[in-house]
Amino acid sequence: MKFCNVGGKLLDLHTPKIMGILNITPDSFFDGGKHSNLNSALEHGGKMLEEGADIIDIGAYSSRPGAREVSLQEELDRLIPIVEGLRKTYPGAILSIDTFRADVATEAIKSGAHMVNDIGGGNLDDRMFTTVAKLGVPYVLMHSRGTPETMQNNTGYQNLINDIILDLTKKIKALRLAGVKDIIVDPGFGFAKTLEQNYLLLSRISELKVLGLPILGALSRKSMIYKLLDGGPQEALNGTTVLNTILLINGVEIIRVHDVKEAVEVRKLVMQTKINDVERNSYYA
Repeated sequence: MKFCNVGGKLLDLHTPKIMGILNITPDSFFDGGKHSNLNSALEHGGKMLEEGADIIDIGAYSSRPGAREVSLQEELDRLIPIVEGLRKTYPGAILSIDTFRADVATEAIKSGAHMVNDIGGGNLDDRMFTTVAKLGVPYVLMHSRGTPETMQNNTGYQNLINDIILDLTKKIKALRLAGVKDIIVDPGFGFAKTLEQNYLLLSRISELKVLGLPILGALSRKSMIYKLLDGGPQEALNGTTVLNTILLINGVEIIRVHDVKEAVEVRKLVMQTKINDVERNSYYA
């Protein structure tokens, strides 16, 4: 499946898409507090769209390890005015909601958002699958274990890649039975995985193609980059660019990023390389 129905229009994933991150939380690991009011959120969202973002992913609950719990009402109070503002200011933009709560997903879609990005993969709200089916929107199914507070205590696997594929397969079946039509899978870099497991997953990311669904890769400025390079998230742009290149070379359809301009450049370069490969193969065929 290389198309998603987004707001009644087909999103063509034959060309990889750039999902720009709009964190409206005070405690996100990289840009916490920078875009938590309406004006700064609209300005940053507009900047990412101008730089070439295909999707804006809005999150009001930090998923970093050890993040504090946020009440349902607080998440809604942060999120809904910004969804409504973006929808009004940039009516053509595709808006994704980064939430694991079915009620937040419902209110956000009613307010003008188009898709749901669930870091819990249905684990944190047992109504999420039926809710997304009822809403009729694309759903990003992420592999994870536990909660943001506990996930790094859940890194034991018999076989990392096989276990991830098995878990996602079971959930895809449940989503299909619920009536969800458009599913995107996210292997969950950094979620219930050690640094070494993250790099093993990256090296074998193409094996997730067996699921027959588009793949979203979210590596932007994560600790798997800056811990290996002995820095911090502020110094992780170069590493992010390198790893996003690996994702795109291996056929990932969506990359989720803080730095849209650089991601757009990566996509252009990788796609040109693939075009040349096709032309060369045709020439020697």
